Amino acid sequence: MITILAGGTGSVKLVRGIATQTRDISVISNVGDNYWLYGLYICPDIDTILYGLADILDTDKGWGIKKDTYGFLRQMEVLGEETWFNIGDRDAAIHLLRTNMLKNGKNLSDITEWMCRKFAIDVKIIPVTDNSVETRIVTNKGDLHLQEYWVKYKGQDKVEGIKYIGADKARANPAAVNAIHDSKLVIIAPGNPLTSIGPILSIKGIRKELSKSKKKVVVVSPLIGNTAISGPATKYMEAAGMEVSVYGLAKMYSEVASHMVIDTADRLLTRKIENLDMKVYETKIRMKDKKDEEALASFILKQVHV
Repeated sequence: MITILAGGTGSVKLVRGIATQTRDISVISNVGDNYWLYGLYICPDIDTILYGLADILDTDKGWGIKKDTYGFLRQMEVLGEETWFNIGDRDAAIHLLRTNMLKNGKNLSDITEWMCRKFAIDVKIIPVTDNSVETRIVTNKGDLHLQEYWVKYKGQDKVEGIKYIGADKARANPAAVNAIHDSKLVIIAPGNPLTSIGPILSIKGIRKELSKSKKKVVVVSPLIGNTAISGPATKYMEAAGMEVSVYGLAKMYSEVASHMVIDTADRLLTRKIENLDMKVYETKIRMKDKKDEEALASFILKQVHV
């Protein structure tokens, strides 16, 4: 079995690529950017993996359902509600069902498993915890939920820090811990290190199991040079006092991983990363299409020896 730690739009590309090579996969999903809106419980990272594996993801945007309509959102606007979070009609149906199931006593793990069956997905999608964890961005104007900071206010304010509210008390999903333990390879997908992967690592049970299993853990870089392939990773890294480079990433991940895949453009940092006791693999990591996704997945499975 292969386990992938995933969050954000970069992760789903690698998950899809790995799924073309094997179906014996578990995906541990970030829940830190889950958000309550209009009385609905929205799980962006879980849904992106769900839609990606079901082949209904809007790949142009990297999230949501392709060819979705927006009658619900237009009606909310008519009624005077804020409409900064772009929820499609089919997407809203997923959020509504999830919310009703939560209110009827189901936990997020059970609901996600049910949704996988409904979409005929044989890959296991595992929320990292069934407890509430909320990623909050500390800015010079106060702190905001990640969705508010990045979507509503378009990341305009200066970032001074990042907090994972509830992570210290959250219980790691036993299925996630078991997946890490039982896997022959654990991949940390190229998600934003602080807002997509960071909330997963902030949960003690997950971090402890990864540390024990680090010899079989490989990180895929979300950076090329000092630039993120997508999203605001560099902005968050700077706020956290991290060096914005694959070496800075390697230092962050060195406690939980012993392998790292970087782009060939960063090969000058290979020896420096290896001094952290991490084995480095160099290849083209940018995934512009499904061919690239499959190529990177194939490279990882063939070249990374644990």
